[in-house]
Amino acid sequence: MEEKLTFEQAMEKLEETVAKLENAKGGLEDTVKLYEEGVRLAAMCNTMIDEAQQKITILSKTAEGFKEESFVASEE
Repeated sequence: MEEKLTFEQAMEKLEETVAKLENAKGGLEDTVKLYEEGVRLAAMCNTMIDEAQQKITILSKTAEGFKEESFVASEE
């Protein structure tokens, strides 16, 4: 059964996994398991971001009614 994490929890676990990979002293099998976990968590975070962007698009409202606007994150 897949655990349901919030975005923040998934990001925290992903950061922990990356730190473990950077400091990996285990064997190849352990490293591959960590990598797989990181990929799974990254995909989960990307899915959550995509869903949030879709909600923003749907909920974007103008004075004339609902208007679809794409979400563009600013790069600072």
